[in-house]
Order: sequence, then C-alpha cells, then structure tokens
Amino acid sequence: MLNLTNLRTLLSRVLAPPSLHTVALFTPEGELVSYASDPSKTKDHVRVLVGLSTETWQETREQHIGRVDSELGHVLVLPIETSKKEEDDDPLMLLALNSETNVSWDILETKQKKTPPAQPQAPPLNEAFFATSSAPKAPAPRPDPYALVAPQLKELRETLLNLLGSSHPSLTEIAKYYFLHPSKQLRPLLVLLFSQATNGLGSGWYLKKWAAECEGAGGRAEELDRPLTRADVLNDWNPNMPDHTASFQTSFALRSPRPPHQPPLPPPFPPALHVPAVEAPLALLPTQVRLAQIVEMIHVASLLHDDVIDKSPLRRGAASAPAAFGNKLSVLAGDFLLGRTSAALSRLGENEVVELIASVIANLVEGEILQLKSVHADELGLAGLSPTVGQDNWNIYLQKTYLKTASLMAKGARAAVVLGGCKEGEVWKEVAYAYGRNLGIAFQLVDDILDYEAGDATLGKPGGADLQLGLATGPALFAWEEHPEMGPLIKRKFEQPGDVELARDLVRRSSGVERTRDLARAHADKAREVLAVLPDSDAKAALEVLTERVVKRTS
Repeated sequence: MLNLTNLRTLLSRVLAPPSLHTVALFTPEGELVSYASDPSKTKDHVRVLVGLSTETWQETREQHIGRVDSELGHVLVLPIETSKKEEDDDPLMLLALNSETNVSWDILETKQKKTPPAQPQAPPLNEAFFATSSAPKAPAPRPDPYALVAPQLKELRETLLNLLGSSHPSLTEIAKYYFLHPSKQLRPLLVLLFSQATNGLGSGWYLKKWAAECEGAGGRAEELDRPLTRADVLNDWNPNMPDHTASFQTSFALRSPRPPHQPPLPPPFPPALHVPAVEAPLALLPTQVRLAQIVEMIHVASLLHDDVIDKSPLRRGAASAPAAFGNKLSVLAGDFLLGRTSAALSRLGENEVVELIASVIANLVEGEILQLKSVHADELGLAGLSPTVGQDNWNIYLQKTYLKTASLMAKGARAAVVLGGCKEGEVWKEVAYAYGRNLGIAFQLVDDILDYEAGDATLGKPGGADLQLGLATGPALFAWEEHPEMGPLIKRKFEQPGDVELARDLVRRSSGVERTRDLARAHADKAREVLAVLPDSDAKAALEVLTERVVKRTS
C-alpha cells in the first residue's frame, strides 16, 4: 500500500481536472485529515463528503481499491498505510471524486489478482491504478455560451416580435425598432442558461415538466399566447381583429360569461424520493423561454426611456429612437413594452416570478432617480455626492449600478429557476441571484471602463458619454483618490469648457481603469465561485465561461 509520506505527491498527481476535482484523506471514522481540490471547491465543500466515507470504505476494503457511484459523481477509494500503525488499526481512506474513468468491480479484482508479487520494482496496485486512470489529458473544450442556446435565442428573437403588435402602426414600428438591431442578448442568455443548468434540481420540477407537456395545464408554448381575459375586454377596437375586439360605433352590451376553464388535475403524488439531478439532455420549458423574452423587453423599454433622459443620439450603432422618432413616441413605446411584458408575465402562472420582475421595473426607476440625484441634486433640492472622495460615493455608484443593470440579471435568473420548480428553502435560486448580481455589476463596471477606452463605432453609442452627462463612474472615482483635482470637476459635473478633456486625462494618468477592471474581475470571480454548488453540465460550464468574457470584452 501507499505510504503516508508520499501523500502530497499522490494528491498532486491524482488531482488533474477535469478528470478529478477533489481528493480527500479521511480516517475510518470519517475525520478529514487532508484534501486537495480545484479552486472552486472549498474546505467546507469537502467536509460534506465525510458522511459518505464510512459506507464507501465498508464496500471496498476487501478489494483494497474500488469505485462507487454517488450523487457527487464517481468516487474512487483506496486505503493508505500510515508509517506507524497498530496491527488492529484500519488504514486511512483516500477518496478521489468525479473520476471520468469507469472501472467495474470485476476489472479491479482481476487487476489485483494479476499483479505479480515477485516484482518489487513495480508500483503498488493503488498507485499504478491512479497513474493510468488519471493521467493528464487535454482539457475538454468548454462550451460557447451563445452557441449552446443559439437556436433558442434565434427563435426567441423571431417570436418576440409577435408580442409587440398594436392597432397603431407607428407604435408597433417604434416598439420593434431596437429589436431589429444587433444586441448582446445577455439577459435572455442568462435566463436560458440558468434554466438549463437547474432544470431537474428543484423539488417541484416534476409539476413544471407536467404542465409543459399536458394540454390545458397552462405551460405549453401555444397556451402562453392565449389571453386569460376575454379578447374584446382585453383589447381596444382593432379593425384587423373584428371578431376579437369591440367597435365604438355602438355602446358595449352585456355578454354572458363564458364557462369557467377546468384545468387538468396534476399528478397526485410527487416522486417518492426526489434526487436532484440536471435534466439530460438539457431542457428548457416554454415558460422559461417566454421569461427570456420578457426580460429583454424590459431591458429595451429601459433603453427607450434612458435615451430620452440622456439625449443620446446613438444606440446599437444606429440612430437612437428619440433621434429617429422623437422623445414623446419613445417614452410611449417604452410604456407600451412594459404593458405587454406585464400581460405576458401574468400568464406564466407563478406569483413569485411576477413579484421579482415587477420589482425589477421599480429598481430601474429607482436607479435612474439615484443617477439624477448625483447629477442634478441642486435643481431637485436633493443631497448629491459627498464633496470628498469616500465610501459614500462608492456606495451610491454601486447601488445605482445594481438598480439599473444587475437587478434585471439577478432577478431574471432567479425567476428562471423558480419557473423550473425550485421551492423555498432550496439553494438553486440563491445561486442564480448571487451569480446574476455579481455578473451584472462586473458587466456594468467594464461598460464604464469602455466609455473611456472605446470609440463610438466599437460601442454602438457615443464614447465618453458618462462625462458628458456629468456622471462620475468607477475610473473617475478611483482617479479622484489619486488626483484631488478631480474632485472639483466631479462636483461641478464637468460643466465648464475643458472639464471633460481634463477628467479623461486624469483618468489616463491614474490607475483608475486598472482598479475598476480589478473590481469587475472580483465580482466576476465571485459569480463563478457560487456556481460550485451546481452539478456539472454544459450549461454550468457556459455560465463559467461567461464570467471570463464579461471582464475581457471590448464592446
């Protein structure tokens, strides 16, 4: 058997992700002696395995080495001989988790019997097994986040336009305007990936899956397009829909109510024992696809309103909606989109999701007020930024970043997991929210960096717009710490001639951009870290890739 003095060498050799992600040494009583793991597995995570060790050891002690399947993956077990041990003492146990090598008991026993005892130079059975089964190999290519759900994103974009029709052609045209230009589609991407990464884990998954398959249960794609209210009540007069809307040529007559809909009864009992496991192949529910459309519609509505407030001439590489249609129509189109999202949201049949998305709309307004407060505090009679650089100004900046950007990502991802059957007390929706919040803040911090580094053509909107609007973002706040002369410029909102150019120069001469990128990286790293709780899947790997791309992006 392997001597304990060689443990460190063995741990390093065995730990070769993606073949294995954790190796741990236990006493027969289950006490953790030592462990090694990849960066995503903490010591607390390893301690969870203690309860598994004794049972596994009892099954494998006679063979000296073995493999057992568990909820945590494939577990390889071998005994380790200590340098000083009493005759009656059991050897320690080494568990290597999530092995990709599938070894049957018969092979292990045959391997043990065929090991030639007369060749002392040959490595012991356990060491030879690990040397062959966990030999380093090229890491598997990680999935591209967008490629993984490309068909769904394409269909989502095409069918989304069907939700935007109005009896007023001009309103329809402007409502669709931003959807016809290329976009990152990051928010729907998060909804789709988190849906795939968690579908099957929630204890209510079986009901959600049943509703998506059973006619009349309300979860099928075609049912999500049907109104809950009678069409002629829900809609005003539309000459294109004479059978479903009421004309104003006559007074509205009382109509007999339609008979109530009797939904089918759900399965009477949940599965006897719910074992959390990601659905294979990766699955998406129609309600989750519709949620992805809803979050994108809310995002576009906020862009329409923002471009009016900020007087932005460009958006997504083209004339902004206010520049093309005027401020009034742009505001009305944003309101119209929010109305359509509210109707679509109600048909998802999940109160918690309605509450989450409704709070996002409130957050967007609160974030805009916070931004106005920092720029137009004097005109509004409000307290603005503190006159000295400090934590208060950073708190306001990061709070505004959450409200205007990260809230929709965080609550959208959480809502997706709820639609997949995650109940209160289950960790999956907490993972989704923490990931979305951290990724959203990282995304906006990088966006604020690009405002200093990229030009109009790269961004698809005016470069340097934040300074022109009087906004002090991360790079400027960090530069203020290094160059006190930045303070007066921020205080007067870069209003005087030459202020914007001087501020950009101070940022360039400071470490403001680098420190902002480090802050973005810290949030992205935390987003990746929280994913450790999820079972491995292509969707989880794609979410990990996304944390890296958000920080490295240049547009």
